[in-house]
Amino acid sequence: MGTDHVVHSLVACALCFKAVTLPLSSQTQILSGWGRTMPVQAKVVQPASVQQVQELVRQASPASLIARGLGRSYGDAAQLDGASAVEMGAFDQINLDLVKGSVTAGAGVSLNQLLRVIVPAGFFLPVTPGTRNVTIGGAIAADVHGKNHHVDGSFGNHLQRLLLVDGKGELRELTPSGKSSVDEIEQFWATVGGMGLTGIIVEATFSLIPISSSLISVNTARYHNLDELMAAMVASDSNYRYSVAWIDSLDAKGRGVLSCGDHAMAEQLPTSQQADPLVYDPKPLASAPTFLPGGLLNKLTVRAFNEAWFRKAPKQRLGELQTIGAYFHPLDGVQDWNRIYGPAGFLQYQFVVPDNASHLVLYTLEALRKIGTSSFLTVLKRFGPSNPGHLSFPMQGWTLAVDLPAAVPGLFEVLDHLDEHIAAENGRLYLAKDSRQSATILRRTYPRLEEWQQAREKLDPSKVFSSDMAIRTGL
Repeated sequence: MGTDHVVHSLVACALCFKAVTLPLSSQTQILSGWGRTMPVQAKVVQPASVQQVQELVRQASPASLIARGLGRSYGDAAQLDGASAVEMGAFDQINLDLVKGSVTAGAGVSLNQLLRVIVPAGFFLPVTPGTRNVTIGGAIAADVHGKNHHVDGSFGNHLQRLLLVDGKGELRELTPSGKSSVDEIEQFWATVGGMGLTGIIVEATFSLIPISSSLISVNTARYHNLDELMAAMVASDSNYRYSVAWIDSLDAKGRGVLSCGDHAMAEQLPTSQQADPLVYDPKPLASAPTFLPGGLLNKLTVRAFNEAWFRKAPKQRLGELQTIGAYFHPLDGVQDWNRIYGPAGFLQYQFVVPDNASHLVLYTLEALRKIGTSSFLTVLKRFGPSNPGHLSFPMQGWTLAVDLPAAVPGLFEVLDHLDEHIAAENGRLYLAKDSRQSATILRRTYPRLEEWQQAREKLDPSKVFSSDMAIRTGL
């Protein structure tokens, strides 16, 4: 590995920020989640230093602030009607330690920015969600997961430290080992998956995965029913680092395509690519139309898409080399793809249930099909054990994610019904994707909620930090 790669020393970058005398940048905007279902008006503020963040918090009244990254939470988690959203774009430092295989990054750094630094240097993210357009602060707040949870857990599993401005305006360094106190451990895990309600994350240090090429070796197989598909997924748990299945939501048998992968070794690449095995330069391929009167998605178009998607997958294909973008972030290839659902927007329904409640995957697909929902993006993954995060979503079992047009008649009644079944089986909904679950369901499905509230009380006793989601769910 050459020394001409981007290399920095590992330092506590946020503590080195100089005081900024410029006025705090702010403007009033209409904000919504990625689903575009609940727009609100809020003041967006953009601090340029830790000192400005601290002063902003110290002057804030209760329930007046929430941090916001790139707006990829699907619902109302990163907005607060009539209050202030804090964007951390100025916190964009990246400090890579090649020896330790770790990185210190500012909260405003996107995974897209980070990948452009670490991949050419021979490293990959420990966890990546289905989009690279997520900030480090957002990845921690949502404790994002990816296709490798059954092997590597979620983002919080790889955090070594984080810097947080708490609800009193104090800058805290939190670690999972709790160098100073047991309280510090609780506060660390309350922040991981805490949806921005414990404070404003300034920066974080986390471990990386060493790689020798920027390509993924992918095995693909299609299955004609859900039982076969799920059995194959269980069998693949111990054989692959990455695993994900696409399901045809309109097919009564639940046919689908399973893609399993690992990082390709440099020697696996064609000779023409071995000279530069770590090249990485993803680009969007298209842009969704800005005006879609009723959206492009309906039962006919989705059925045609699903048929084509299933047929294009081979019965079995081994060792196909795919780029990072193609395998991990396929929808990032289409800018503003959320517009295809039209002006009414969409929501994503994502839940996890234990292995012994796997029947709820088929039950959910059948319930949604009965009301004529049109989903071209239905994804099934396996989860491994949960981490100590009080509000972290993943747990051992199955997670299904379905994108649903918000305007489907009867949709919310069916989802309320499904919530009850998921709660009865000790499952839960993903807060970063949620836009409609009730406070009652959240209390039933997150058993460590009270512990989280106690930790939050110490970090933010005046409850300066809130969000529309927090208000809706009683967090």
